[in-house]
Amino acid sequence: MGKRIDKSSLNLLDDPEEEKEILEAYEKGLLEPVDNPEKRREELRQYAKATIAKTRRVNVRLTERDFIKIKAKAIEIGIPYQTLMGSLLHQYATGRISSTL
Repeated sequence: MGKRIDKSSLNLLDDPEEEKEILEAYEKGLLEPVDNPEKRREELRQYAKATIAKTRRVNVRLTERDFIKIKAKAIEIGIPYQTLMGSLLHQYATGRISSTL
């Protein structure tokens, strides 16, 4: 069985549910070690570089109130607000979060 991890010490930013699934799999001993982690990490970096799409600049109008809240959340998380906004839009576009409209 895997070693127990203090969940409160984790910083779950991108997808808390996915992170939770990974943590539970680790704790159950379901994950297998990689033979050469540095080589595998470099392979994955190369795959990521090959799949990164061009970015586009867009203008979005927000209420001052929403903008201030987004900036506050970004500061709380420790990332630039543009990064947070881009991440949220990406998660929506990929179906990780859904609209409440």
